[in-house]
Amino acid sequence: MEEIVLNTIKKYNLINNGDKIVVAVSGGPDSMCLLNVLKNIREKFNLELFVAHINHMIRDEAIEDENFVKKFCEEKGIEFYSKSIDVKKLANNSKIGVEEAGRIARYDFFDEILDYTNSNKIAIAHNKNDKAETIIMNFMRGSGITGLKGIEPKRKKYIRPLIECERTEIENYCKEKNLDPRIDKTNFENEYTRNKIRNVLIPYIKKEFNPNIINTLNRLSELVGEEEEYIEKQVERNFENLKLVETKKEIVLDLKKFNKLEKVIKSRLVLYTIMSIFGTTKGIEKVHVDDIIKLCDNNIGNKYLTPNKNIKVLVKDHKIYFLDQR
Repeated sequence: MEEIVLNTIKKYNLINNGDKIVVAVSGGPDSMCLLNVLKNIREKFNLELFVAHINHMIRDEAIEDENFVKKFCEEKGIEFYSKSIDVKKLANNSKIGVEEAGRIARYDFFDEILDYTNSNKIAIAHNKNDKAETIIMNFMRGSGITGLKGIEPKRKKYIRPLIECERTEIENYCKEKNLDPRIDKTNFENEYTRNKIRNVLIPYIKKEFNPNIINTLNRLSELVGEEEEYIEKQVERNFENLKLVETKKEIVLDLKKFNKLEKVIKSRLVLYTIMSIFGTTKGIEKVHVDDIIKLCDNNIGNKYLTPNKNIKVLVKDHKIYFLDQR
């Protein structure tokens, strides 16, 4: 297991000497495996480790999970930070799903601990199975090619050293090392989409179609990733060629040059530009991108679109203005 992780770290350049890493630890098999592996290799890389644990206040056993992780950290000399958040209340107040609310709460807390400890990376315990499940979820949502990449090994400050480990390997490692991880029983309930994919769909595919579906989907992810990397380079090159103005509040592109591009590059360029201003393209769907491209094609001055309340896209004086309305 540790050899697989070390190879993954080297392959994707996940860890450098002297890194300060916040490790997201729930107490389950995946995160306990990740923490134990990083603990065992920390001298090799001269690492500083800090554990971040969040109590979602959903399960009765949550406080036991927290105490379990805290005790492990105390025994191994690792700094431990925890926070309790009423995720159901957060979901209701924000009018979003409980899963999404939990994800937001976790990542906000990880960022908080990253800043507090002056760390430079956050390690998440996603594995091969998680990646396969994400690919299926994205496919069913009609996310396009980008969604078929699934979970990336490295994205900015986030690293996933277990991304080339299968869940069975992780569970076996926990047994061998007597980690005795906590088991979240809600993972076996099929209330949420991911659990249905994990507990119902993937076992069915394994039985009826492809027993190696996890590895098959991970190979697909690698192929898509290579093509995506090439396309992204083309988009970045075109962005620099078209860009006339770039500030924190606006980006202005050359309309004439934009209209000469192939549609696939136009679509990516729209998303890339929005990402450059807002740091996310969440809430921007295909219909919004198509409407922006149509607006540019029509080339009628002083016409604009507002895909959401934060973004205004204006065509004026042979230019495309992407404006931050926040």
